[in-house]
Amino acid sequence: MKRLSKLLAYALLGLLVIAVAVLALMWHARLPQRSGTMSLTGLKAPVQVRYDESGVPHIRAESEGDLYRALGYVHAQDRLFQMEILRRLARGELAEVLGPKLVETDRLFRTLTIREYADAFAAKMDPAAPATQALQAYLDGVNQFQATHPAPIEFMLLGIPKRPFTVADTASVGGYLAYSFAAAFRTEPALSRIKQQLGPDYLGIFDLGWYPDGVTQGQPAAPTSPASSPGPTLQAGDWRDLEKVASMSQNALDIAGVPLFEGSNAWVISGARSAGGKPILAGDPHIAFSVPAVWYEAHLSAPGIELYGLHQALNPFALVGHNAQFGWSLTMFQNDDIDLVAEKVNPDNPKQVWANGQWADLQERQETINVKGQPPVTLTLRRSPHGPIINDALDKTAGTQPIAMWWALLQTENPILEAFYQLDRAETLDKARSAVSKIHSPGLNVVWANAAGDIAWWAAAKLPLRPYGVNPSFLLDGGSTEADKTGFLPFEQNPHEENPARGYIVSANHQPSGAAPVPGYYNLWDRAQRLDQQLAARATGWDTPAMQALQLDTQTGYGPRVLAPLLADLRAASPDPGEKALVEQLAAWHGEHPVDAVAPTLFNQFLFDLAHEALADELGEDAYTVLRRTRALDHALPRLALNADSPWWDRRSTPDKETRAQIVDAAWHKTLAHLKATLGSDTGSWTWGRAHRLTHEHPLGKQPPLDKVFNIGPFAAAGGRETPNNLSGPLAEVPIPVTYGPSTRRVIDFSRPAAARGILPTGQSGVWGDPHYSDQAQAYANGQTRPQYLDSADVASHTRETLVLNPK
Repeated sequence: MKRLSKLLAYALLGLLVIAVAVLALMWHARLPQRSGTMSLTGLKAPVQVRYDESGVPHIRAESEGDLYRALGYVHAQDRLFQMEILRRLARGELAEVLGPKLVETDRLFRTLTIREYADAFAAKMDPAAPATQALQAYLDGVNQFQATHPAPIEFMLLGIPKRPFTVADTASVGGYLAYSFAAAFRTEPALSRIKQQLGPDYLGIFDLGWYPDGVTQGQPAAPTSPASSPGPTLQAGDWRDLEKVASMSQNALDIAGVPLFEGSNAWVISGARSAGGKPILAGDPHIAFSVPAVWYEAHLSAPGIELYGLHQALNPFALVGHNAQFGWSLTMFQNDDIDLVAEKVNPDNPKQVWANGQWADLQERQETINVKGQPPVTLTLRRSPHGPIINDALDKTAGTQPIAMWWALLQTENPILEAFYQLDRAETLDKARSAVSKIHSPGLNVVWANAAGDIAWWAAAKLPLRPYGVNPSFLLDGGSTEADKTGFLPFEQNPHEENPARGYIVSANHQPSGAAPVPGYYNLWDRAQRLDQQLAARATGWDTPAMQALQLDTQTGYGPRVLAPLLADLRAASPDPGEKALVEQLAAWHGEHPVDAVAPTLFNQFLFDLAHEALADELGEDAYTVLRRTRALDHALPRLALNADSPWWDRRSTPDKETRAQIVDAAWHKTLAHLKATLGSDTGSWTWGRAHRLTHEHPLGKQPPLDKVFNIGPFAAAGGRETPNNLSGPLAEVPIPVTYGPSTRRVIDFSRPAAARGILPTGQSGVWGDPHYSDQAQAYANGQTRPQYLDSADVASHTRETLVLNPK
């Protein structure tokens, strides 16, 4: 018996060893191959791919076609699952692999008609155009990798079938990029509901004015834009529908784990201000954190192109990049390119709405969503002359009012791939301006410089011409002419600057200066103001370390600006010596957010509680939650704090009339109670590093225990909302999850372009277990950067592995 037991034990041990060996072999087979040789169909000559210590490929080819085919192949090695999940999100196909909980997300994206738009975009592309041929070669490289290698582990776990990637998939991801910028889904319903249900006195805290001289000096608001009409009247069920669509638009991105574009910093100084006598460019686009990170770095070299660029999934053209002659970065323009239109329905025919002076038929079509483990879902989608009816995203509507979405993306030619193909090669001011003019949607600020000494900024978008007096911050009335568009502003009339006399340009998602208003959902001016002040204060001597220090600056004027009118109320609410000492910390605070400080923890929790105490009772929890995720609330809170007579201070749920002092008192003590319960009774331990944490989440890491396997972090995070080091998230209570921030931090000094610096939040690879899956994460959290090798000698000396791709 003992011998039998021993034999069984040995047998089980042997099976375990075999199982572990098989799993190890399966895992190893899925790691990127960065050395040796591989064969690719379609190559005209061998392509050399040299990988540096960070896993960045430096690709040398003898032709453009070979270059982009090789890029597609190596990009897919590292990011195939990211490519798959992005195209499925954009095209409304997630439920097929993730199950019924994603049906709602798929309904939303089918309703947005990105899939329909992308298919039409692909069909219209000129097959002879260089950009089209480059894209086709890139996708061929992606598809050759997918067809010849084991599927990534995520494909196995989720049962994702392989299928080729297409031009329409690339266009769909571009449509998602444009959608991710759109704040209208949250902001317009929130402001419209306040306007209709609460009245104009409650709108007073929202900064709806225009600043013709710019906002970086924080001057008082100029006269507001002409008021819009009273607007359409919606019923309670219609408002619930809009709140649901607004929540869906956010939840879709949270559930799928796909990066949302949030904002950005970019600035450039002229050679007259730099230590090296040449322009210096700095950029850190702000994007939601994820695993893998949004950007894929690659150094491309072939006849006609030399570029170190950052690429998005399924796009062969760098969206930001540089070489020895020129470079650029991006920020969000924040222009309002979506209008929500409440349709006027024909009382005699519910399938007709009023448009262009007559009754027009609603177009209808049906689409089918495949659902993993369940029968397919069929949905009917409608479109009016104003655009898709977004209520159709809901399975069951509470209201009866059709709301259409007019979107510039669906109304313009938008040759955005051609734009970036040309921008990747634009060494002169004229070439760069011409390339940028082809960006129609989403709205982007392009901040550009070259070694010849030019610096420039262009606000790139097709800006719609709306009727005089229309304020698109609110729902528009489809029964009037206010939803009509008379055309688009010519590109040369967009906001822009070329070689300004001040010697520097700042772009930080703030409202641009100019006599003509450009409607938008702009960020607070505090971040732009901080950057502008720092750049203006130093006339000469700027270099890379100084630029990096500015990128890591954690100070903002926003906190002190909110607190200043409330300090007397806070002091009156704090008779206890310990509480009074905390108030005095806030009074002495200048808005810095380092990890070892207590004041930013106090302020951010207090801001969360103050906003809820003041606004939630009027709006209701659902509507307040929608407003909390908008930039409109960020603008509103300083104005609310200044106005002791604002009607928002009074609680509607009580017969008494509450005052600002009472609401401040309630919010302050709620803050203290929450921090004690969350961080402990020792107030000295309420440091920002404990309260403000960054975890990079993988789509599979949303649920335990897979979060311990696929996620990266947590890390203590300096910076905060509207600081230059904009590590942040929506207004939230402690512990505050850091959901977005700099997706890279780049500095290019054109006196030493080979010494450019950059960083990714996690690493180059999206393949779990790869050495480059998370090898930059700690350095990023520490504010460090690494070299971006451009010079051939540097590339050679830092090559760690070499892959040669041969013609098959």
